[in-house]
Amino acid sequence: MSIGPTLETARLILRPPTPEDFEGWAAFAADEEINRFLGGAQPREVAWRMMCAMTGAWVIRGFSMFSVIEKESGRWVGRLGPWQPEGWPGTEVGWGVTRECWGKGYAVEGATAAIDWAFDHLGWTEVVHTIDPGNINSQNLARRLGSTILRQAVLPPPLNDSVDVWGQSREQWKARAR
Repeated sequence: MSIGPTLETARLILRPPTPEDFEGWAAFAADEEINRFLGGAQPREVAWRMMCAMTGAWVIRGFSMFSVIEKESGRWVGRLGPWQPEGWPGTEVGWGVTRECWGKGYAVEGATAAIDWAFDHLGWTEVVHTIDPGNINSQNLARRLGSTILRQAVLPPPLNDSVDVWGQSREQWKARAR
């Protein structure tokens, strides 16, 4: 039984998480370099809870991050998509892909599909990306998506991180050249 849609891009399948995703998710969560700006590496037990929280958000909110599946190999390569837990500073589309997929354009490809879906199916009027001021790679990706810094915010507890809120309106997104 699917709890949300499946989106396809040229190289990726975006779908709600399934139990089969956990090993990839746990390895992703344990990687210090990947998680340097995402609250730090997490043990399997915490990764499990986070995967379940994101999966449960599909039921509670009707949206959440997608598991990113590489079409060619069928392997789990990240998670990205709409995310707005209680107290979050906006309607976010966030991203994170495994280190071996950095530089392949998967994050921008998947985020583009997720932003289209958020505007078209969720009716959002703004999409934001909460980015640590030191995360140059995510800032560059946000720029590639056409986003700019809108404001600063502090993420809700237990994170309490100061972030730059990048983003754009639905009108800006729809007007940009692709």
